[in-house]
Amino acid sequence: MNNKARIAIMALAAGFALAGVTRAEGVKFQDPTGDDKGPGNYTYPTDAVYTQGSFDLIEFEVTDGDNPNVNVTVNGRLADPWGMGVGFATQMVFIFIDKDGEAGKGHTEGLPGLNIQFAPDSAWEKVIILSPQPASRVGAEIKTKAANFAADIVVPRRTTGSGKTITGKVSLGDLGGGDPSKWGYQVVVQSNEGFPDKSDLLTRNVNEFEGQHRFGGGNDASCDPELMDILAPKGEGKPEEAQAQYEMLKHECGADGSSVKMATLQMVRK
Repeated sequence: MNNKARIAIMALAAGFALAGVTRAEGVKFQDPTGDDKGPGNYTYPTDAVYTQGSFDLIEFEVTDGDNPNVNVTVNGRLADPWGMGVGFATQMVFIFIDKDGEAGKGHTEGLPGLNIQFAPDSAWEKVIILSPQPASRVGAEIKTKAANFAADIVVPRRTTGSGKTITGKVSLGDLGGGDPSKWGYQVVVQSNEGFPDKSDLLTRNVNEFEGQHRFGGGNDASCDPELMDILAPKGEGKPEEAQAQYEMLKHECGADGSSVKMATLQMVRK
C-alpha cells in the first residue's frame, strides 16, 4: 500500500471517529426589559450604587462545549463600587437547572434567603451561583447555610463581569454531564450582600420600604420572594412575558409575617 492510500484511509477513519462525537450544544434565552420589579412592585435601594437596570435580566446564555461559559446580561453597565476586583459588585445570580423534567426528582426548595420554591415538574438538580465574592467565601457560606444542597451547587472558580454581562466558566462534568440545550432553566437575579442575615446565603433583603441598602415593596418578614428578576416564560423577551413573571412570583403573607402562599417558579425550556 502506497503512502497516498494510507493517508486516505487514516483520514477516512478520523472522519468516522469525529462523526461519533456529540458536541454539547449551547442555549440562549431573552427576557423582557423593565421587569426588574420582582412580583411587579419591588423598588431599588436608594444608594446610588444600585443603578437602574442593573438587576434587569435581559439575556441568559450557556455556550457550547464541555467547558461552557454561563453568561447573564443585565440592562445596565456593570460597576465595581465595592472593590470586589472582578468587574461587578452589586449583583448575585442563581441559575437553577432541571436536567430531566420529571416530577418527583430533584429539589423543590429554593436556596436560603430567596424565599421561593419550585413546582414539582420543575424541580432542580443543579444550581450555579455567580457571585462577586471569592469562591472560598461562597463555599464557606454554602457549608454553613445550605449544606443539604452542597453536592448540587456549582460555584465557578472565577466569575467576572464586563460591559453588561456576568460570566462564569463551568464544567459539564460538574453539572453531571448531558446536553444543556435540552435542560430547563430558571435564572434568579438577586444582590450580593456581604453582611447577610444569619440564615441567608449572601442575599439582600426586600423590605416593605426601600432603604439605602434594602429593596422595597415587599415584607419585612421572610414570606416574600427576595429577588428582583427571573427568567420569564417563554424566554423570548417579549414585553407580555413580564406579566407571566409577576404571576409566577405571586405570594401571600400572613398578618404575623408567616408564609401563607410561597412564590412557585417554573423552569423555562427551548
